[in-house]
Amino acid sequence: MVKVSRKANFNAAHRLYRPDWSDEKNDAVFGKCNNPNYHGHNYDLVVSVTGEIDQQTGFVMDLKVLKGLIKEHVEEALDHKNLNKDVPEFEGLNPTAENIAVVIWNKLRPHIEKTKTLEIVLYETPRNFVTYSG
Repeated sequence: MVKVSRKANFNAAHRLYRPDWSDEKNDAVFGKCNNPNYHGHNYDLVVSVTGEIDQQTGFVMDLKVLKGLIKEHVEEALDHKNLNKDVPEFEGLNPTAENIAVVIWNKLRPHIEKTKTLEIVLYETPRNFVTYSG
């Protein structure tokens, strides 16, 4: 098995907040990330596909194809958006880094061959990142 990866990035704003909690509890749990005026991140993304090498092409997956899938399904959907307000997947879902990674995985998984595994690594900051593999 070989893993191929493509890096990408997008910029987005969000607010970590639960409407069913008091302002005090939201502040205690989410701190500055609960800013009612939102805050933004320059997210870095690594999308990896693992599988067997195709003997005809020598590819696990054509990286041009992966680049296009990321552009269409991730960058166009999330870049320069308010995740809470502009992205339907986050209606009722707190846009934490963990949940963003799962949403990205769900957007890409239908377009990757079922025999291959998909892994998402999402950096919210250079030191804070999450990994999701389904």
